[in-house]
Amino acid sequence: MEKMETRLDWCIVRLGEDKNWWVNEISDNVNWDVDGLGIIDPRQFFHMNELLDSMTEYGLASEIVDEAFFTFEIAEELEGGRIRLSRVRDSLLKAEDMLFALPDVMDEDKGPYADFLTHVSILRVKMLNDLIDFTEPFTLDEMEEVLAERHNNDYLEGRRTHFCVEVESILEFVPEGFALDHDIKDEDEEGNGEEDYSDLDTSTVEPSGKEEEKMLRTEDLKWEEEEREKEPTRYEDSAPDEVPSK
Repeated sequence: MEKMETRLDWCIVRLGEDKNWWVNEISDNVNWDVDGLGIIDPRQFFHMNELLDSMTEYGLASEIVDEAFFTFEIAEELEGGRIRLSRVRDSLLKAEDMLFALPDVMDEDKGPYADFLTHVSILRVKMLNDLIDFTEPFTLDEMEEVLAERHNNDYLEGRRTHFCVEVESILEFVPEGFALDHDIKDEDEEGNGEEDYSDLDTSTVEPSGKEEEKMLRTEDLKWEEEEREKEPTRYEDSAPDEVPSK
């Protein structure tokens, strides 16, 4: 569904030290506060889209995803490593071009982005209960409690939680002490089939006193043998005594 807002036409973004993109300026400065406003870059959304795709069989609603984000494309590069983005009205999930995605947080509690987070959280819990044999069904409240604690820890440590981190923490959430089979498989595939020898001790082994002494004697004998082979054969010492003349 096309978003009809006309005041949000462009924004200028910069790459932060955390390797995430943050908004510097925005065309609609009435409804938006750029202080701590992040934006999801194409690479990040590509990864998010792969995670979202795994939720299709659990009832992912593509319209909820599209409604949750404003889409932008690169218009020009500016000085100081900044980029000017222009608004486009493409479906984020169906777009062929690489797009930036700005979550619709004009109403943080009840807006489209909040609905999106609730939607994918419900689906993630449903997926976890389907793939993991819990003693008791895992609940949405349990997941939200863990995520809220992580968010609060970031806040107390002075870190801003980027939208990408917020979304992926839901899409990749696994309760502590558990693992999904496909997550384990992905970790194995990352090894590219190479054997792991990281547990082998490759440090140099120092020989003991007796072993070192034996090695030195062996080297001395080998050296003496090589020296004898290099010396010319001397026959004068072994020549027969001269016979006196008569």
